[in-house]
Amino acid sequence: MMDDFKNQKCLHKRYAFQIVLQTREMLQALPSLVDINVPEGKHFTVCGDVHGQFYDLLNIFELNGLPSEGNPYLFNGDFVDRGSFSLEIILTLFAFKCMCPSGIYLSRGNHESKSMNKIYGFEGEVRSKLSETFVELFAEVFCCLPLAHVINGKVFVVHGGLFSVDGVKLSDIRAINRFCEPPEEGLMCELLWSDPQPFPGRGPSKRGVGLSFGKDVTQRFLQDNNLDLVVRSHEVKDEGYEIEHDGKLITVFSAPNYCDQMGNKGAFIRF
Repeated sequence: MMDDFKNQKCLHKRYAFQIVLQTREMLQALPSLVDINVPEGKHFTVCGDVHGQFYDLLNIFELNGLPSEGNPYLFNGDFVDRGSFSLEIILTLFAFKCMCPSGIYLSRGNHESKSMNKIYGFEGEVRSKLSETFVELFAEVFCCLPLAHVINGKVFVVHGGLFSVDGVKLSDIRAINRFCEPPEEGLMCELLWSDPQPFPGRGPSKRGVGLSFGKDVTQRFLQDNNLDLVVRSHEVKDEGYEIEHDGKLITVFSAPNYCDQMGNKGAFIRF
């Protein structure tokens, strides 16, 4: 399938249906916050936004191996939109999920939503490569994606960032009913949309949704939940990643030369 995609061939609707429906079933059964256990001596890879850049996804697999039980990945949201091959990316990631559930984990990003897919290309791409039915189906499956992951009880991985209030516990995130389009405010919205800022405290978001949060907010959240590190994506970085908040927060972004014009590198994190 990946070879066909590489040569810009399309997958028959029947197989696309099977992949998407089976993935929906698997994702529905997951909690909103998924715990991942990486055994002693094993490794685990976290990728940031890939945004429809299928050839860059292939490059990640070339460099770091295909997803498998012994080589597990977490893709941290924003699989689709902007790039021209969002459908190829989502079908590839979903197919790996069906084939090897513990070899790949998927998190919701702010672009896994109807309103974003309408504006930034995924909806039109699905309509032209598959059909109108699939537009609805993908929207439904995106609502089943978990909102965050915790690796070995120590690393909190989320697409956007932290919250407008202190004292949020992992149990609060587990309790979110995520099966909906992302709201304009509240915990689910902030998980998908927030960004770190270099100074303490909280401020308005440059995006108009979510907020900016400082290192004191990160520190308190980690302390309250007995965690060591926040890993998030959501922002393009020149080097593909940036370490902030006294080393307690890492942004990772996996779409190099984003939108064919940013000239940035792409990165992934290997724990």
